Amino acid sequence: MERVNIKSQKNEIRMLIWKKMEELGISLPPGAYGRIPNFKGAKQAALRVGVLRDWRTARVVKVNPDSPQRWVRELALREGKKLVMPTPRLRRGFLLIDPRLIPSSRISFSATIKGAFRYGKLLMTIDELKANLSSIDLIVEGSVAVNDRGERLGKGEGYGDLEFAILLELGIIEREVPIITTVHDIQLLRERLPQDPHDVAVDYILTPTRVVKANDRPKRPNGLIPSQLSKEKVKEIPLISEMLRTKK
Repeated sequence: MERVNIKSQKNEIRMLIWKKMEELGISLPPGAYGRIPNFKGAKQAALRVGVLRDWRTARVVKVNPDSPQRWVRELALREGKKLVMPTPRLRRGFLLIDPRLIPSSRISFSATIKGAFRYGKLLMTIDELKANLSSIDLIVEGSVAVNDRGERLGKGEGYGDLEFAILLELGIIEREVPIITTVHDIQLLRERLPQDPHDVAVDYILTPTRVVKANDRPKRPNGLIPSQLSKEKVKEIPLISEMLRTKK
């Protein structure tokens, strides 16, 4: 019952954010509802990563594939960083995009989902991930809502948390890897956000107007939590099925 209540509370917060962004004209097409909403000022928020030492020193970064973080993905490639992008719904694993292999005129395109599939390398199995990724230095996530403790709500499907758990179990990231989210100021809340055991908190919140370092950030999970995985998720993501088989 408690988990049902947490799910309901999360959905209520998401709906409030989506509604407010639509009413105030902050969201961009195709709209806020049901997604990591694109927003006016997304590029300005993305450009603030340059003030962070963790970003400047990172050589390999993972960035979610949603629209508002496209600017972060493009910036990473323009700065010569290798980019790791999850495929939609993780069904085909991850994409590794190496800017050294992309014509400069195609960098912007390669930061889109279509472009990443064109210029990136698919990593669909445990062996492919381990062979091509020794480490990821920094993660960027999209959010629907976040607070100054770093508690974050995505769009409700849990893929960002699953990606973290997979990469942590494979030794490609550390549990304390720096995590950034870029959002509109209206998505940054003061109140506590309901959290599940698998939820992954962020270290920095970047908005079009400011940089916020998370204060008293919650602990992160140690990896995959099988009890939190639905049968549907396991079935639809081959990489998770493979990992659970190797655990037996």
